[in-house]
Amino acid sequence: MSTPSTPPPPGQPPNQPPSGGFGGPPPAPPAGGFGGPTPTPPAQPPMPPAAPPVPPTVPQPTAQPAYGYPQDQPGYGYPQQPATVQAPPVPPVGGGTSGGGGDKRTQLMIVGAALLSMVLIVGAGFWYVSGDESGADRPSADGGPSGSPDGDKPPAGAPGTEKVPANPKSKTLVNVPSPTPAEVISVDGSWLTDTTYIKSDIGKVVGYNLVDGGKKWETPLPANVCGATKHISDNKSAILFEEGPATEQQKYPQCTQVGVIDLNTGKLLWSASAKSATGGDKPVRLSEVTISGQTVAAAGTSGGAAWNLADGKSLWLPKVDGEGCYDMGYAGGEALAVLRKCGRSPNQSLLAQVLDPTSGAPKSSYKLSPGIEWASIISTKPLIVAADVGKTAKNATGVSDLFVVDDAGQLKTRIGLSEGNYAPECPATEVEQCRNIVVGNGKVYLPSYEHQGATSSGRTNEIVSFDLETGKATTDRADAGERYTMYPLRMDGSQIIAHKLAPYNAGGQVVSIDPVTMKQTLLMQNPADKASQRAESGFSLNHSEFRYHNGKFFISRTNVRKPYSDNGDPEFLFISFTAS
Repeated sequence: MSTPSTPPPPGQPPNQPPSGGFGGPPPAPPAGGFGGPTPTPPAQPPMPPAAPPVPPTVPQPTAQPAYGYPQDQPGYGYPQQPATVQAPPVPPVGGGTSGGGGDKRTQLMIVGAALLSMVLIVGAGFWYVSGDESGADRPSADGGPSGSPDGDKPPAGAPGTEKVPANPKSKTLVNVPSPTPAEVISVDGSWLTDTTYIKSDIGKVVGYNLVDGGKKWETPLPANVCGATKHISDNKSAILFEEGPATEQQKYPQCTQVGVIDLNTGKLLWSASAKSATGGDKPVRLSEVTISGQTVAAAGTSGGAAWNLADGKSLWLPKVDGEGCYDMGYAGGEALAVLRKCGRSPNQSLLAQVLDPTSGAPKSSYKLSPGIEWASIISTKPLIVAADVGKTAKNATGVSDLFVVDDAGQLKTRIGLSEGNYAPECPATEVEQCRNIVVGNGKVYLPSYEHQGATSSGRTNEIVSFDLETGKATTDRADAGERYTMYPLRMDGSQIIAHKLAPYNAGGQVVSIDPVTMKQTLLMQNPADKASQRAESGFSLNHSEFRYHNGKFFISRTNVRKPYSDNGDPEFLFISFTAS
């Protein structure tokens, strides 16, 4: 199921699912693992949300799963003591859901999930929900020049750049077996360029060519990855990794290191850690990293910092003041933004600020309503903040309202989602990890929850939108088709790229949606053979990364662990498909 609407207890790292799509959760590591403990926020006093706009009528779902995809959109302080920059170390190279009703896949998944909690049965189960009709139009026109890589967002309103393949029927490119460590290990991070798919692995980052999926390069890291950004700038991206390898004495090293990878060569260009802005020599624990232009910014509950993308030079640390403020985390892309928490519990407040990426100085600042202590940023330009106001979010999505903020830091509009059946998802404590929601064309696009289709056993859903100027629901509606459900992955210029989930007897699809007509163009139809379909359905929606570009589609895990049983289907670190 989705990430809980309240943070995990201290010592339990957030968002640590089982490595397999249907495996049960392992015991949480001690405090300090995977970036350190996340504080449990105090209870929020109920706050009645503003009256939301009346959304399009969507039938009430009979089940309420949560879905999660990474968004692929193209992120305060002042200079203080420099953060520590190290030369790159060179260690030795080591090394759905149920279609509704009586679908056979539902029965198989329930049997396979006997050890799961009911939460994970629902969450992992809703992977393939749709049917034998494609629900998408055949390719209708040339798609123009080659699309830009995920993370390099074209100018707003620009035509889509993804080509429509001559033959959208795909075949498997390469499926890489999943590592099987005894403990859960993070493998956050995957990027797709014109020539290479790059994936984090245990103690390394690996690049694979897009011709036959063969390995191009392998970059060993001094420790395991514990975080990554989806953004790409100058064919570089950023990761977090632990302070050192795990030992018997320290099984769960803290997440303190930032590194930048050249996605062309795999070279670790630099690595760094940050000292607390309040003094002390101990590196701060980090939980998220992002990129905006030439700035890399990372933060956690004990501090943050920013560096120059090219050389790792320290740019700034968060500002220290007398109000106990700290930077919860940053969001990147077209601008750099921060959620800054101030005050002492239970009288804390949240500020959403757009920053000058080179100095950390705030360009604008918006104070969220009292009682909102945790929030997320879904877009930095325009600045859009998602929050669960008064714990009114429906269906465990973690978001009840969207706050659209203008360049002067004034609230432009507030979009209420609690009165409809919408399926974005925002984790409780992460700033830049919302899924199933993309921004473009002056609108925010998000899916409805799946609901009964034309038949008693059919399940389906739609992608709809809200206008960012008025906050009102629009008439936009892209239907997934009988027994299909669909979720937005990212924008491609003005086009919406979406992933369609299929039933047990079909393969998934990738489509491009025209923002004016909401007509769908089929970009990829995945195979329906048993092995391919089972591989595709073996990934949990909430804890996988999805990357589509130029007729290549990759689905990868964010955590790995030894399976609980040897009797299940093979598990993969990632699977991939290629269209003609």
